[in-house]
Amino acid sequence: MLVAMSTLTKWAPAVLALVLVASPGVWRYSRHVITIAHEAGHALVALLTGRRLEGIKLNSDTSGVTVSRGRPTGFAVVLMYFAGYVTPSLLGLGAAVLVTSDQVRPLLWATVGLLVGMLVMIRNAFGVLSVVVTGAIMFAVSWYATAEWQAAFALFVTWFLLLGGVRPVGELQRRRTRGLARQSDADQLARITRVPGLVWVLLFVVVTVGTLVVGGRLLLPL
Repeated sequence: MLVAMSTLTKWAPAVLALVLVASPGVWRYSRHVITIAHEAGHALVALLTGRRLEGIKLNSDTSGVTVSRGRPTGFAVVLMYFAGYVTPSLLGLGAAVLVTSDQVRPLLWATVGLLVGMLVMIRNAFGVLSVVVTGAIMFAVSWYATAEWQAAFALFVTWFLLLGGVRPVGELQRRRTRGLARQSDADQLARITRVPGLVWVLLFVVVTVGTLVVGGRLLLPL
């Protein structure tokens, strides 16, 4: 079981995460964390499939790009493009498993380690700032906060990844319907596989909503 937590520290993280995702004014800033996870997914899959990772850029408009070199087609490329939109949700599900297994501190330290590894590949100033600030917050909580506040923060991060992983998929499809996302991951996948972009968007929906449901069922009994 998690460290003894008050009702407030159990539920406030979920409510705060929902506010950060659902509020348009706040989402434009909090979405940067989802972009970090999105690009990290591209980068990790590129490395795992033997591609040469050139670098990552995170932009102030919450967009990002990961550049790698290798074959322009094939299963590895499909995995790389598919990874972006589903990575925040999958990380959230993994975090939910760790949180419910009383592995809060390992979760926080693993996140710091991933951010440090990602920092090496960042190729623009704003990206460095985004990753450093996010990593500094994670480190501060893991090092200085009490066990109860660490657990509450871990719950917040988990809920934010699970909820925040869903919204960008809807935003993607709205941009696609307006013809504003011709270079999106879904459209890149469509060109590579000849499977319509809408099918890929629907697959993103299945994964992100599915992980939210599964992760939520793990967290709600706490």
